[in-house]
Amino acid sequence: MDKKNALRAGALAAGTTLMMLLMSSPALALTRDDGDDPGKGLSVAETLGLFVAAPIVLFAVIAGLVMVTDKTRKQAKQG
Repeated sequence: MDKKNALRAGALAAGTTLMMLLMSSPALALTRDDGDDPGKGLSVAETLGLFVAAPIVLFAVIAGLVMVTDKTRKQAKQG
């Protein structure tokens, strides 16, 4: 019975993924729309900086602020 449910869930996930891919094909069209005014493309360095480095730096800053302002660690050392 467990294998049947797993097969059903896998078939549903595969079918849903296939339908999403088929329905989103116009988003990949190469023709321009009216009023479309794209800017210049990003270089590899700009893309890596924007989508890799910036989130890592932001995560580090937030984690650092949480660690600095954490009061439970200070209370544990005093007790």
